[in-house]
Amino acid sequence: MSATLLVMYGTPTDPPAFEDHYAAHVPMTQKVPGLRSFEVSRGPVNTPGGPAPYQTIAMLTFDSMADLQAGLSSPEGQAAVAHAQEIATGGLSVFIYERQAA
Repeated sequence: MSATLLVMYGTPTDPPAFEDHYAAHVPMTQKVPGLRSFEVSRGPVNTPGGPAPYQTIAMLTFDSMADLQAGLSSPEGQAAVAHAQEIATGGLSVFIYERQAA
């Protein structure tokens, strides 16, 4: 059963600066051990009722919860987490869960 780390970045205080910082964040995140896939939203984030209060949504997938936890505990994972917190001037929400086919 795969495991997912979903990160939702709130609207930043300076959106263009956030995008520049996030461009540097992507290659850092791609170095996290055990990472199987990394998807990032493009363009505006919306809800059925209109714009959502998020700039970017990222979904990181690992083979298992153990792999996700090991990846986040690694030096590369710790660096990516610290950088995410640093660039998230609009705050961030993080969700960790196991996935299964419905």
